[in-house]
Amino acid sequence: MPDDRGSVLVGGCCGGIAVATEAADEPPAKASPSMSPSAPGVVAYVRTDGGGRSTLNLLVEGVHCGGCVSRIERGLAPLPGVEVARVNLSSRRLALAWRGPPERGAELAAAVEDLGYRVVPFDPQRLKSGEAAAERDLLRAMAVAGFATGNIMLLSVSIWAGEVQGMGAATRELLHWFSALIALPTVLYAGRPFYRSAFAALAARRTNMDVPISLAIVLATGMSLHEIIRGGPHAYFESAVMLLFFLLVGRFLDRRARGRALSAVERLVTLSATAVTVLDDDGTPNPVPPDLVQVGMTVLVPPGERVAVDGVVVDGRSTIDTSLVTGETVPAEVGAGDRVFAGTVNHGAALKVRVTAIGEDTLLGEIVRLMQFAEQRKARYVALADRVARLYAPVVHVLALITFIAWVTVGGMAWQPALMIAVAVLIITCPCALGLVVPAVQVIASGRLMRAGTLLKSATALERLITVDTVVFDKTGTLTVGRPELVRDGQVGEETLRAAAAMAAASRHPLARALARAMPGVAVADGVEEVPGAGLRLRTECGHEVRLGSRAWCDVAEADEAVGPELWYAAPGKSPVRLTFRDPLRPDAAAVVAALRARGLSVELLSGDRAPTVRQAADALGIADWRAGCSPTDKCTRLEELAGQGRQVLMVGDGLNDAPALAAAVVSMSPSTAADVSQTAADAVFLGDRLGAVVEALEVAQRSHDVVRQNFVLAIGYNVIAVPVAMLGFVTPLIAAASMSASSIIVILNALRLAGRRHVAKVAVRSAPAGGSAVAAT
Repeated sequence: MPDDRGSVLVGGCCGGIAVATEAADEPPAKASPSMSPSAPGVVAYVRTDGGGRSTLNLLVEGVHCGGCVSRIERGLAPLPGVEVARVNLSSRRLALAWRGPPERGAELAAAVEDLGYRVVPFDPQRLKSGEAAAERDLLRAMAVAGFATGNIMLLSVSIWAGEVQGMGAATRELLHWFSALIALPTVLYAGRPFYRSAFAALAARRTNMDVPISLAIVLATGMSLHEIIRGGPHAYFESAVMLLFFLLVGRFLDRRARGRALSAVERLVTLSATAVTVLDDDGTPNPVPPDLVQVGMTVLVPPGERVAVDGVVVDGRSTIDTSLVTGETVPAEVGAGDRVFAGTVNHGAALKVRVTAIGEDTLLGEIVRLMQFAEQRKARYVALADRVARLYAPVVHVLALITFIAWVTVGGMAWQPALMIAVAVLIITCPCALGLVVPAVQVIASGRLMRAGTLLKSATALERLITVDTVVFDKTGTLTVGRPELVRDGQVGEETLRAAAAMAAASRHPLARALARAMPGVAVADGVEEVPGAGLRLRTECGHEVRLGSRAWCDVAEADEAVGPELWYAAPGKSPVRLTFRDPLRPDAAAVVAALRARGLSVELLSGDRAPTVRQAADALGIADWRAGCSPTDKCTRLEELAGQGRQVLMVGDGLNDAPALAAAVVSMSPSTAADVSQTAADAVFLGDRLGAVVEALEVAQRSHDVVRQNFVLAIGYNVIAVPVAMLGFVTPLIAAASMSASSIIVILNALRLAGRRHVAKVAVRSAPAGGSAVAAT
């Protein structure tokens, strides 16, 4: 897309639980691939860095599972000059980087299309509209197949009842033709999602699980039509249409489970996508696109706007929301000579900033890069159903072919009945039950967690939660409520507090608002003036100044360092008074940490806050392993260290600075009050002020894992018994369809047991000793 900076985005959560996989990969072509109509047009979207390195972002259509991702990446990696070839499964974005001329972009795009996938320049808006259109198409197909299934089954029941009651051949044939009139257009219309995928796979000389599905549907319908044309007594339209309906339900559940959310990287990129106000030599403001800003320019950052570049303040004094860097909710004071970073927000007065870094060289660009690589690691997780079903397509084809050949050659049977037995094998081994093993548990577990206040965003989150042996928490907004409160320790008189609160009520600063909240009913003082980056002042009738703000603003010479945030109040003729604040821990934080330890998990605390504040929180919660002053890179580095030790980490965080760590962890959770980017990067989002959702998610994940294993045993056991029976000719396509449906129903019923379990994790947290809750709240 024209406004895409061309950064190499290689992220993405593995959201796929589709059962489509590939049988075998072909070696990538070394020669220049054939150009498709869309391939040459992508050259206009190639970005170069001036050093011979070119990048291109493409939207790959037809990517359904981890097998598709692996095939594309393995097909492109060996090509000469290719440095990066990464596919984001959730957004279907292919990030390419190579050494060579931009024109090679067309060759690489054509190589992807030779693998059986269509590519176009990446455009998030096109992706959103395409995902919505695909879901609507699935819903329409599912509605048509469901309507047809119900009506054909009514006709089939009439035929079966007529067989017992002596129905005439003419009546039976008429009902068969009515079934055909309903089934044929249904199979043609509702089966398109499978036919398209199967045809694309065959055209690329490969196979996937949509090939036997399509084959079974077409053969069952074709043989049924052949039977009624020649006046045969049996037709199997209900088998084909019911099979199609169940498969569409599974495909729709799969798409819903994966979700349509774009990568968190896309959200981060938008933080710097606003226009920048550049000051000309004469001081005239000139809004320009971010792409045109150069290092050395001076830009104006008005109050309330987000900083779009990294730079140094050359004029002005203000407060900056630095939660992107430190995770601390209290804004930092900046003035001439101080550094500011892209993605932070200016809360005070206007600033003039000399640009030192732009685009991918900014701190925000570094966070984007961390997110890219972290998300790509997560995308390496392959859904459980994909792994189990990897050999399904070739095995089913071989079994059906062996059945047909054996009955024709050894059994001496005519080809028509032998083909019907082969069709029965294809139907009875249909992956409907296998395909519903994970989606059924996913939907039921997601519903249970949603009722408990936790939203699962990733289809593989439950699978990854069961591997967790280490939980890493952020502090501000995660273990704490993220809202400063005044400490009422009796050290400051009531009259002083009321006077300070009257001044604070005139400010929007977080600490000033906390002071005003602590003293309800206090009227706003008249004549309060706010000095950006310093504090508040109020001139008395005698001409003196009353000040409220930082220690420097109140001329405090000597004072101990405060553990938490602080404000100082200085009145004429009196010594300055310190007002201290704290960010209280969540009510059940201590109980949750204890519950995690009881499960045998290690607990760590990584925070961007100051060491005294972090130490106080860690001591209150009993967390021995803690680190303060952590940047986004520091947090990712620590997670890398833990991963190198073989640890499986659950990261719980809320700030923009936590987003890379949330993506880098094996699995991650975020509160609903978190930054938008963090919620997008997390695998689960929980509501409310309680952390008990973390323990609840781990508990549900373990139970879900048990149910999934049971379902796999049921589904595989069904095939072990049913396939030999079908190959021996004891099963008609109708009985095969009924058996297939029964196996799916059994799988779903077993999964429904998950919804009826008690919330043991929540009970355990609530039953924690009262003293634990008191500690957590201090």
